[in-house]
Amino acid sequence: MTAPPPVPSWAIEPVGPLHGDVRISGSKNAVSKLMVAALLAEGPSTITNAPRLGDVEITAGMLRSVGAEVEIDGDRVTIDASALGESRIPVSYSGLNRMPILLVGPLLHRIGEAFVPFVGGDRIGLRPVDFHVDALRQFGAEVELTDHGLEVKALKLHGARIHLPWPSVGATETVLLTAVRAEGRTIIENAAVEPEVVELALLLQRMGARIELQPDRRFVVEGVHRLEGATQRLGGDRIEAFSYLVAGLATGGSVRITGCAQERLVTAITALQRMGAHFSITDDTISATADHLLPCAVRTSPHPGFMTDWQPPLVVLCTRANGMSVVHETLFEDRLGYIEALQRMKAEVELFDQCLVGDPCRFQETGARHSALVRGVSPLQGAEVEMPDIRAAFAYVIAAAAAGSPSVLHGVHHLERGYDRVFDKFSELGLHIRQLDG
Repeated sequence: MTAPPPVPSWAIEPVGPLHGDVRISGSKNAVSKLMVAALLAEGPSTITNAPRLGDVEITAGMLRSVGAEVEIDGDRVTIDASALGESRIPVSYSGLNRMPILLVGPLLHRIGEAFVPFVGGDRIGLRPVDFHVDALRQFGAEVELTDHGLEVKALKLHGARIHLPWPSVGATETVLLTAVRAEGRTIIENAAVEPEVVELALLLQRMGARIELQPDRRFVVEGVHRLEGATQRLGGDRIEAFSYLVAGLATGGSVRITGCAQERLVTAITALQRMGAHFSITDDTISATADHLLPCAVRTSPHPGFMTDWQPPLVVLCTRANGMSVVHETLFEDRLGYIEALQRMKAEVELFDQCLVGDPCRFQETGARHSALVRGVSPLQGAEVEMPDIRAAFAYVIAAAAAGSPSVLHGVHHLERGYDRVFDKFSELGLHIRQLDG
């Protein structure tokens, strides 16, 4: 039996302020969803400006397992599902990312049945499939939960009025991918409207789907019998963009980003301005500097609010601000689990189970520690830590870059699953990184 390849670690030596330019890659949170959407088309579809990530390779493997052809050439991904003939995603893909559940709708339309293993991804809280299952049943599908995943069958799918209890990104995407070829009209109420969800809707519309985005978080979809292949360029990754801007600010430097439109960062820019950052924004670039960082009070929420994936870099930035900052996480109850490693790096952060900013959230009185009180300026010091998930991994790199001594970061595969050329990009900003064998 072949041993798995060693998992690399990074040794990071802080060198002071980070400066330079970063070209932002296509959206990680959109690329895999668009790849799944290609299964609905009668011909090939192409995604351009695609990031080179572990998640793309994982999703490509799933699509190939059901008979689709997937070609990855630089930043172009082409999917041809003409020969699709298998309905079962191997259990070996269980827990690797969140794509399996999104495959149900396309497989039902193409084959009439599907088995998908349970979803995975980062360990940041529960990712229940209840919303997905309830929606699929409203479309007329028979769904059985087994020990390993979902067994789903449907002779015919029909439109439905689906009200989501929470504006879940994944559940909204499942409904869109199922509704576009279901018979009749589907109305999605309380839908997620994140830019990545809209990108998925735009590709489906290019393929021939009839989709409207109406006020009050509603999608209206008129089902069609056939979709054609299409080509779409991904927008810039707003999480990557924010994270590199924060890396510059947290180290006392300045990073200029290209490839991510200002409209994708409106809320993030406002939050950083309130912390004392000064921005220079053109049609092509965004850069930020700060003489003195101020504390902040931030509550994460669905788009257009402050995104949960911006929260870990923000917490690190709060350790560099002079005063007490408060961050209230409302989307994932365990997202603040990464704080323990920052505390070992001498970050002064305390966690609470109360809702400390804004209105009470759904985690009130659950015992989940989902609010953070951050005291700055913390004298960050290097440490040896394990990266637990994609977004915490990037936050640890920022903290290591801002620390007063070297760090060793393990679990770099999490970082490489979510960020394109991250080693090269940080190196080009001046950070001293050395890769260690696993």
